[in-house]
Amino acid sequence: QVQLVESGGGLVQAGGSLRLSCAASGRTFSSYAMGWFRQAPGKERQFVAAISRGGNSLTYAGPVKGRFTISRDNAKNTVYLQMNSLTPEDTAVYYCAAGRWGVSTTSQAEDWGQGTQVTVSS
Repeated sequence: QVQLVESGGGLVQAGGSLRLSCAASGRTFSSYAMGWFRQAPGKERQFVAAISRGGNSLTYAGPVKGRFTISRDNAKNTVYLQMNSLTPEDTAVYYCAAGRWGVSTTSQAEDWGQGTQVTVSS
């Protein structure tokens, strides 16, 4: 099991940027694929981005492709989500997730953070 703590959420105007961080503790961080999901009010939790254990394979959901960038620093046990050109449709609680065999779906995720709120004003 790995414990995850997100940070970096907040309120930003449309067109702005935020960088989310997720600090991991517990078992070997580099053994886990890492990902970000988001959940808007009244909607299901949706996949945003994932990164492989070594960081050489990246996957993005269509709505964020070209605007968001996922990265990881295995020496710091941290995964990041750089979010640019934000729109009000990006408003949601963002969750960090870890999975030993991938993390592109909610069912693959084995551990979750508590979430961080991102609000984009128009």
